[in-house]
Amino acid sequence: MSQNPNRRRVAITGMGTLNPCGNSVPETWANLLAGKSGIGLIDRFDTTEFACKIAGQVKGFNPDDTIDKKEQKKMDIFIQYAMAATHEAMMDAGLADKDWSKAEREMFGVYIGSGIGGLGTIWNEANGYRGPRRTSPFFIPSLIINLASGFVSIRYGLQGPNSAVATACATGNHAIGDAARLIMHGYADRMVAGGSDSVVNELGVGGFAAMRALSTRNDAPEKASRPFDIDRDGFVMGEGAGIVVLEEYELAVARGAKIYAEVAGYGMSGDANHITSPAPEGEGGQRVMRAAMKDAGIAPEQVGYINLHGTSTPVGDKLECLAIHRVFGDHAARLKVSSSKSMHGHLLGAAGGLESIVAAMAVKTGQIPPTINVENQDPECNLDVTANQVGAFDAEYVLNNGFGFGGTNACLALKRA
Repeated sequence: MSQNPNRRRVAITGMGTLNPCGNSVPETWANLLAGKSGIGLIDRFDTTEFACKIAGQVKGFNPDDTIDKKEQKKMDIFIQYAMAATHEAMMDAGLADKDWSKAEREMFGVYIGSGIGGLGTIWNEANGYRGPRRTSPFFIPSLIINLASGFVSIRYGLQGPNSAVATACATGNHAIGDAARLIMHGYADRMVAGGSDSVVNELGVGGFAAMRALSTRNDAPEKASRPFDIDRDGFVMGEGAGIVVLEEYELAVARGAKIYAEVAGYGMSGDANHITSPAPEGEGGQRVMRAAMKDAGIAPEQVGYINLHGTSTPVGDKLECLAIHRVFGDHAARLKVSSSKSMHGHLLGAAGGLESIVAAMAVKTGQIPPTINVENQDPECNLDVTANQVGAFDAEYVLNNGFGFGGTNACLALKRA
């Protein structure tokens, strides 16, 4: 079980986010370690007739800080979030204002995905529809998923691979994994990658509520997202973006870049079971974790922490924990796991981007943000879920899981730099 010796290594050298727990990586990390929930009552529309009245909303975002006003008119909010998070990641990597050569631009690409894309733009345009001659010429460009990558590439003049992925809640992990493989195999030297989503609107909340997927703990929003707790009743919708800058490892070292972690392995699998429910015994989750570790060339015993998908749904949490027992055997008892969704909610297509940042910070610092609201842990979720307090671990490798509707699964293996 060894990695291809000819495969190039990939470093994470920049990170950016905005989400319900913060509008930067430092703010988010501090709030997560403090166990501070970003979930509250929805204040963007009248929720009187909605069963679910809560969400994790981005707060205090001002697009003027990073995006020209004329450009904002061409962008759905999910694109604006992606642009803001990319700005932080590029600044963090020290690459935002670099004068690139033509050859460097052609080897620097973008791979940003979204689970749903511009649902808010669709809702607003449909509600204000006044005939074909009054339809905005920016309507389509502002809502389609690949325009997040498109706008980022234009902003920074990045002419390498430019693509997007839409795999529901596995989107962020798939985008980062796919981008890393482009670097590993020589198709790019650097990539901006991650996910962005924003559907805290009438259609988004109404649609997920109609599926009975959302928590209705409206009287205590900060306690509604409770992965692994026996009283969990569904996920809490979040929004935001999580973006990383990936570089070929030796290039990053040569320019003296700080390195958060190395993307060591990437796994993909399909459940082939049901449009929303995981496969029995978490079989898809089992396969994807094994695939990521095989790709990284490591044994299960080398993993110290897993950032779980952990959405706070009754079935999903139980089957993910079962999958870990099946994959890790006796080592499962020594593993640390957690779900930061307990604090920021489920960012849908942006979840994997944000949670890859959490996993990178964990492997860099040895600290694990808690899973809050675990008051009565479900005996079928019998793992060390880092309940209600910061955890610690000492291992070179962590995993980050992402599972999506349609049975699509992605797992990233990150290595301490």
